[in-house]
Order: sequence, then C-alpha cells, then structure tokens
Amino acid sequence: MKRLRSIGLLLVVVLGVAAPAITAAAAPSADAVKAAPAHEVVVFAAASLKEVFERLAEDFEAEHPGVYVALQLAGSQELRTQIENGAKADVFASADTRHMTALQEAKLVGKAEVFASNEPVVIVPAANPARIGRFEELAKAKRLIVATPEVPIGNYTNKILANATKQLGDAFGRHVEANVVSRELNVRQILAKVSLGEGDAGFVYRTDATAAGERVRVIEIPPAFNVVGEYPIAVVSSAPNPDLGQAWVSLVLSERGRVVLRGAGFKVQKP
Repeated sequence: MKRLRSIGLLLVVVLGVAAPAITAAAAPSADAVKAAPAHEVVVFAAASLKEVFERLAEDFEAEHPGVYVALQLAGSQELRTQIENGAKADVFASADTRHMTALQEAKLVGKAEVFASNEPVVIVPAANPARIGRFEELAKAKRLIVATPEVPIGNYTNKILANATKQLGDAFGRHVEANVVSRELNVRQILAKVSLGEGDAGFVYRTDATAAGERVRVIEIPPAFNVVGEYPIAVVSSAPNPDLGQAWVSLVLSERGRVVLRGAGFKVQKP
C-alpha cells in the first residue's frame, strides 16, 4: 500500500485560529521538525503543489536511496509563519512572491527562483446549483467560498474582483462580497467545500480544478480581470540538511520537474 508522503500541518495559530492540516497524518511537534534526521528532507510547500510534489518525491527518493521526503503542505502564509517562528525546514516553495520576499528580507531563506506560474479560475460544483455560466454571473453564487487575504489565492481573488468591479460596476463588487460565506486558510479547503456542494462557487487555481476532475466545473475568469500567480522556491537558511534541500530545488527546476508541473497544469519557466 502506498504510504502517505505528506506530513501533517504543524499546529500554529494564525490570526487567532488554529490552522487545520490538509492531510490525515498526525501533526508532528515543532521539536520533531527541528530534529529532522540527516536522511530526511523537509519540504514546506503551498497546498496547490500537493500532487506535483508527491510525484517528484517518488523520483527524489528513488535517486537518493535511504532518504525520505517529508512534505508539509499548507497555505504559504502559514508556512512562512512557521519558519519565522523557528520551525526547521530544508526548502520553502510559495504560491506567491510576497511571502518568499518577506523571508528573504529577514535572511531566513537563500536565493529564490520562480519555477512555475498558475492561473486562478472560479469553480462551481458539478451540479452547478447556482446556474453560473460565466464570470459576470458570479453574483448568482449565494454561497461564495474564498480565502483570507493573507493566503496567496485570497490576495489574487481580491485583485481579480477589484479589476472586475472597475469594468462591471460597483454593484457587481458589492453583490459578490455580500455572498462570501467562508474565508479559508488554504486553496485546498476551498476546493473541498465547493466539491462537496458546501458552496456555490469558489476561487482556486486551474491546477486545483484539474486535480478535482469531474467533481467541479470551471468558470473562466476573463483575461482583463485575471492575474498570474508566481511560485518561487528556495533553500531555508537554517536547513538541517541544506545539501538535500538544494538537491530538491534542483529536481524541481530540472526538465523532469518541468514535465511534472506542465502535466498538472502549471506554466513553467524555460531553462
């Protein structure tokens, strides 16, 4: 039986709320992460990278016998907070440049490279109870699921809605905002709620919608409103295993990494 690769989210408090894990594994203590053994590489990665990094973890372990890849998947803002508070990781991969830049300015990570980009979309449940056919009808979603502004997809959502409001009018923005019923801490929580019919629509990345398959339908965001999310990666300055961390970064930036990223729907940087 295939073993679970992702380790649970460390219990941290963000804005006074305990952040939930996005995997079923038991959450390790901060001390456990700080004591990462030499045969383990700890990768902190944005939740939207789940399938890609799990696939690459198989390749990495095959190329490095005896090494285990421990994936910590969560909202980029949560992972940044953990690193700022001393949790040890070898690599940080963010869903935006904002959180990576903050860690660089604090000298908590090394040189960062953008390895991929992603495009936000709106998703609706497969049954589409609100009967939304295009983005301009988003106000029909009486239960809209978004992320908090600190989450990259939440920040992108705010920018998209601001762009749309400028062209579609203030009434559009007010009606959409009035229908927000939940603000989540990572993009996979939005995906899960909409997939289960707990929301009429939500903002996620195209790659998340692809991962959900037939459980959701995609509503395209007009290019005039949309933004592009960039994904940087860097070795953490206090990495317990910096050589393994750099090896992981090299894999993500390699042709193999680009192939896996493209397969998941990411746009990748040319070598």
